[in-house]
Amino acid sequence: MLMPKRVKHRKVQRGKVKGKATAGTTLNFGDYGLRALESGWITARQIEAMRVTTVHYLKRMGKIWIRIFPDKPVSKKPAETRMGKGKGETGEWVAPIKKGRILLELEGVPPEAAREALRRAATKLPIKTRFIEREGVL
Repeated sequence: MLMPKRVKHRKVQRGKVKGKATAGTTLNFGDYGLRALESGWITARQIEAMRVTTVHYLKRMGKIWIRIFPDKPVSKKPAETRMGKGKGETGEWVAPIKKGRILLELEGVPPEAAREALRRAATKLPIKTRFIEREGVL
């Protein structure tokens, strides 16, 4: 599972994920990509499921770049615990995603294969996404 090696603060507040992304909105590495159409949190497990699905479909051809990283800890209280007694321990790590952010990039695969691989990856995510391609690609 993806998680940071170390963090400045063990627990952080939830915050808001509103507005459009200002960074990570263009294809920088590959020819095809998956763009977020809405904001939300993507967990480390969902990122791994997206990666595994893409790699499995493409049978390890081409190159894949994952453009997001889960660096925000989300605390969870144990089941059947009474209210109070402080904030729970870190339960999972998430990547806050804003609208317009590129999540995944592909290169070195045919357009039909890239479209299908990214469609399958998108089914693993809790947000709406769109397939995009670089201008001037075959």
